[in-house]
Formats: sequence, structure tokens, C-alpha cells
Amino acid sequence: MAKKENFVTVFIMGKGYQVPAEATIMGALEYAGYQIIRGAGCREGFCGACATVYRLPGDYKIYTGLACTTLVEKDMWLSQLPAIPAYKTIYDINKIEPNVAAVQKLYPEVFRCVACNSCTKACPQDLEVMDYIQAAKRGDIEAVMDLSFDCLCCGLCAIRCPAEIVQFNVSILAKRLYGKYLAPKSKELSNRIKEINDHSFDKEYKKLISTDKEELKKIYYKRDME
Repeated sequence: MAKKENFVTVFIMGKGYQVPAEATIMGALEYAGYQIIRGAGCREGFCGACATVYRLPGDYKIYTGLACTTLVEKDMWLSQLPAIPAYKTIYDINKIEPNVAAVQKLYPEVFRCVACNSCTKACPQDLEVMDYIQAAKRGDIEAVMDLSFDCLCCGLCAIRCPAEIVQFNVSILAKRLYGKYLAPKSKELSNRIKEINDHSFDKEYKKLISTDKEELKKIYYKRDME
């Protein structure tokens, strides 16, 4: 068991707990007895499911982070946000075009952006969120796609936005438009789709389905990585 000096006090949902000093917020939550049913996905990388807000003693600012990668600090006050309320416009990708008109119609609040950069400061991926929203205002779909490519849809940008923009849904729109209309056509992708439609992988798929969990782990971690 860890020595007493290796513990710190943190306040989770307003209640104080002694947790290991080197724990992540997610580890601290579980150490304190919280059963995380929602708000935890990958646990081994970035999936965006464990958005968290916190304050530090003597600091007026409210900070944001992901519970799986943010370490606890002494006397931290924190709350986890297992889901960020954010509407998403329904549209038919075949009936819109990759231009500013699509943004204006589907997400008009984008044009309320005051360039305060709060969204960028909140992003745990250090994405230039404000820049891709400005690109959306210009109708530069490719720039939105490129700048938001690593977005996790954690929602932390949206909760800090004074214009109440749902930035990550704007990025999803841009990615879909880019993929549908602007991305270079891939011969390899066309070939792979044909292979799938021809059931070329059915035998291998059935083999994986029947493989036990431990063997699947070995296959996964030994896979070729680019």
C-alpha cells in the first residue's frame, strides 16, 4: 500500500477523497469508489469519452481535460462530464454541396463566432478549433477537415463557447463533405469495397469471431502498424 505522503486530497463532485498522488483523474475516481459506467471508452489512448472540468486552489480559472490522461493535483476540485448535450443537424449528404451555403444552412451559429479562442484553449488535443471555425465561415471545407481531423468529439470546446457553437459537429459535417465531394478518389479503396461486397473476408471474419479474448489481444498487439 502507498505511504500516506503519496496521497493527495481531491474533491470529486464536491466531496473530498484521499487518492494516490500520481493517479489520473479516472484512476482517482475509481479509487474513490465511483463506478464509471459512462465516460470511459478506450482507457489506452484518446477516445474523448471522459471530458472533465476542474479548478485548482488559488486559481480562478476553470480547466478542462480528459480524465484518462490528466493527473490529479493537490486540492483539485473536479467534475466529470460523461456526455455533453449538443444538437446535431440532420441532413442528406447527397443534397448539399461542399461550400459556405451548407454551413450557413445547417450550422448558422458558426457566424456568431467572436474569435475569443476559448474553444482552442479547452481542446485536450491542442487543435486550432477557432481556426477551423473561421475556415467554416469562409466555406473552406478542406481546411476545416484538415484542422479538425484529430477531433475526439469530447465536447469541451462547445461548453466554453460564448456563441454556443457545437464545433465538433461542424467538423463532422466538413469531413463528410470532404469525403463525399473533395477527397481524391482511391483505387485501393474501390478495390477493397469490391472485395468486401464479394465476401472475400468472410472466412477470416468468422475465424476472428470464434477466437477467445486472450488470443484476440495477442493478434491485436502484434498487428502491423504504419
